[in-house]
Amino acid sequence: MNGNSFELLKNSWVVLRYTLFEVSGHKISILSLLSAVAIFYTTTLISKMAERGVRRLLAERKDIDSGMKDSILRFTRYTILVVGGFVTLDTVGIKMSSLAAVGAVLMVGIGFGLQNITQNFISGLIILLERPIKVGDLVEVKGVSGKVMEIGARSTLINTRDDVSIIVPNSQFISEQVINETLSGDKIRYRVEVGVAYGTDPRLVERILDEIAQKHSRVLKSPPPKVFFKGFGGSSLDFSLTVWVSDIWSYESILSDIRFMICDAFKEEKVEIPFMQVDLHMKDKAKIESPVLS
Repeated sequence: MNGNSFELLKNSWVVLRYTLFEVSGHKISILSLLSAVAIFYTTTLISKMAERGVRRLLAERKDIDSGMKDSILRFTRYTILVVGGFVTLDTVGIKMSSLAAVGAVLMVGIGFGLQNITQNFISGLIILLERPIKVGDLVEVKGVSGKVMEIGARSTLINTRDDVSIIVPNSQFISEQVINETLSGDKIRYRVEVGVAYGTDPRLVERILDEIAQKHSRVLKSPPPKVFFKGFGGSSLDFSLTVWVSDIWSYESILSDIRFMICDAFKEEKVEIPFMQVDLHMKDKAKIESPVLS
C-alpha cells in the first residue's frame, strides 16, 4: 500500500468518524448511522429466516390450526424486529430514557393525527391474540362478506366470492358486529324454503324434499337434513328444508342445485308451486258516492 492509498484511507476514516450531531451527549457519525442501518437490515433478514424456520416446524404439527400458526409466525417476526430496533437505536446512542421523551412527543402526535393508525395496529394485535377471526374464515363486517386471506398489522385482506380483494381496517373487527361463519367449525346449516298448493299431501312433500337432500353429493349426511312444515300461508303450505354443508364457500351453488332438483321432482310428482294470489273486491259505486250537501 503506497502513501497515497494510506492517506486516502485515513481521510475516509476521519470523514466516517466525523460527528454530525449529538443525542444525549452521544456523538452520531456517518459510521454509527451505517452500523445502525446494517444492524437493522441484518435483523430483518434474521426475522424472515426465523419465520421460515418456525413455519417448517409448525407444518409438521397437525394439532395446531392455520390461524394459530399464522399468529405464531407474525409474533415471531414482530418480536425479532422490535429487539433489532432497540439494538439499532442503542447503536446510535438513543437510550430508553431518550425514547421515553420521544414517546411523550409521539403521544401528542398520536392524539391529533395518528389515532387511527394506532387503533388499527392495536386491533391487529388483539385479533392475533384473541383470534376472533383467522386466515381462511368466512366473515361479514359492515356489509363486506368474503374469505380472510391475510391479517396484517394495520388491515385485513378479504377476498369476496366475486374475486374482489377488499382491505378492511383491523379496528372494524373489534368495534363492529362481525359475522364469522366458520368460527364454531367447518360446517354450517342452510335453509331452502318452498310452498306448495293447498290440497297437496304434506307427507309427499316431506318425502320428496328429504330424498333430494339425501341425493345431493355435497350435502352432509351427519347431521342429517330435516324437513319442517312451517305453516299455512296465504296461498300455500310452507315447508323448509335444512341441510348441513362443509363447502361453505360454494354454498350458493349447492342451494341452487337443490332448488333445481325440487322443481324437477315437483313437476314429476305433479306438485304445484302456487303463485301469490290477490283477491280484489269491488264495492257498488252507488254506495260510495259522496252525499249531496244541502
